[in-house]
Amino acid sequence: MKAILFDFDGTLANTLPVSFYAFQQVFNTYDGKDLSDEDVKNMFGPPEPEIIRGNLQHSDKEKAVDLFLEIYEKNHKALVEPNQEVTDMIQMLKERGYKLAIITGKSRESLDISLNALEMDEAFFDSIVTGDDVVNAKPNPEGILNTLRDMNIEKSEAMFIGDSNADIEAGKQAGVTTVGVQWLPEFQSSEFTMKPDKIYKKVSDFTQSFG
Repeated sequence: MKAILFDFDGTLANTLPVSFYAFQQVFNTYDGKDLSDEDVKNMFGPPEPEIIRGNLQHSDKEKAVDLFLEIYEKNHKALVEPNQEVTDMIQMLKERGYKLAIITGKSRESLDISLNALEMDEAFFDSIVTGDDVVNAKPNPEGILNTLRDMNIEKSEAMFIGDSNADIEAGKQAGVTTVGVQWLPEFQSSEFTMKPDKIYKKVSDFTQSFG
């Protein structure tokens, strides 16, 4: 194994609460709709601006996108706590020589907000692919395959770690080892419909697997 590829929301950071809140505020403000967390989760896949443009009925879609990012940034520190275990895991993997990547459906703008708010050093990652960088969102394997090509890594040398069914399906289609995680307070899939190669409920169990 030479490369560890990570999803972001619900995998490297407990950002689902602030994502849910920002979407709920936007759809309530513009469409008068009260969305549950599950309603929001069901829209996940494309980057946040595309979710809003594709689902909002109100015509002021670009203003709604701006409001989403404003709410997301303003409430990030209140709703998202840094996770020291995750930070230590990333540092340990980097020190051991693994190539690291983030492959997320988030927009580059919202990912940057999260990385800055959590003081997560972008330099730890050899590759970052956001929803803005692909034509096809997960579960399509495009993001994973592009990352492997850019890092000159074979499928057999990589694992993809995520918290959703779309993550596991994308990893399976890409032909890499798949790891399902439920180690943060909020994660997308309580049961994986497609069985990952491994499932971890604690960051410590994952890090210990490296010996």
